[in-house]
Amino acid sequence: MGAEIRWIGPRCLKIRAKNVNPSKMNFDLVSRLRSSVLLMGALIGRRGLPAQAGVSFKIAKPGGCQLGTRILDPHLDGFSRLGVRIKKDDGFYEIDAKGLKGGEIVMSEFSVTATENLVLAAVSAPGRTVIKCAAAEPYVQDLCHFLKKMGAKIEGIGTHTLVIEGKKLRGASHMIIPDPIEMGTFISLAGASKSELTVKNVVPQFIELELLKFKEAGLNFKILNKRVLPAGWGYQIGDLKVSGPFKIKAVKKVHNMPYPGFAADSIPTFALLMTQAKGVSLIHDWMYEARLKYVDELQRLGANAFVCDPHRALITGPTALEGKEITSFDLRTGATLILAGLIAKGETIINNAYQVDRGYERIEERLQKIGANIKRVSL
Repeated sequence: MGAEIRWIGPRCLKIRAKNVNPSKMNFDLVSRLRSSVLLMGALIGRRGLPAQAGVSFKIAKPGGCQLGTRILDPHLDGFSRLGVRIKKDDGFYEIDAKGLKGGEIVMSEFSVTATENLVLAAVSAPGRTVIKCAAAEPYVQDLCHFLKKMGAKIEGIGTHTLVIEGKKLRGASHMIIPDPIEMGTFISLAGASKSELTVKNVVPQFIELELLKFKEAGLNFKILNKRVLPAGWGYQIGDLKVSGPFKIKAVKKVHNMPYPGFAADSIPTFALLMTQAKGVSLIHDWMYEARLKYVDELQRLGANAFVCDPHRALITGPTALEGKEITSFDLRTGATLILAGLIAKGETIINNAYQVDRGYERIEERLQKIGANIKRVSL
């Protein structure tokens, strides 16, 4: 679309988006990624600038993991409250943001992506915007703190009500937070494989309930090297060391909740941990009716698991897993099956493993560094 993007270090990008042109959008790429939906808010926000007011654009419907029905109503309803007109047309959305202005939004669900989308639009919308029932996940907080560095006026960060005054933005530098889902994934791996493992760059306040559940499951861990990063926004970071003895016991029930509750994306890897725990665990993911497909694949490896309905599964452990050929249906299923393969006896082949790349950087290389026998192949 015309943005200038270049690497200025191993993990540092410089982006200049002054001359972005939505008419150059690659619809094929947009339709493959769920996160591409955030282009809506970002581009709507640019329409809020006086020099570009009245410009419309077209965007393909986003793709992503097939977890069941994933409606965009919270996004679209929120945009309409800000004076934006959106027309659905055969796999596309036609967006007219010339009427963009501040408004009051009561969200129908605590959606992380919808909250981010509405914030991106509201920071440049003339007037005052109030977003109620906003998601408060670390990703939303991180975005808001970044936008504040760019000149945005946002109050209520970390709460479920955001108050935003539209302002003209400027460039800024920012360090992205460590991923809370990765934290949970590698802690689950340590417990399931009964391995002493140090997970670096963990932010305890981002995964408070998850850590309580790990303790309930009998994991022993402590946070070392606690510090506050100068480039962050006040959160404490540390290195989490998991150590024995590993007497894993079942957690009676785990269900996802809005932050600071248990993250939905951390449930599948925690379910894998429960296959190695003594007792029966109820896994309840009320958000996605197609998420539990990973349980079928764990059953193929020998897990004692029963899917009660599209949202609930019972897991009885501990059970030894045996390697088989299995299939990843989405990002978090892929990560869960990789963990399962690492603790299973024999060889495990995971088809469609490419989906994991959307959420984990060079996962096989990082696992190899801690002794995992894993490689990526083309079959």
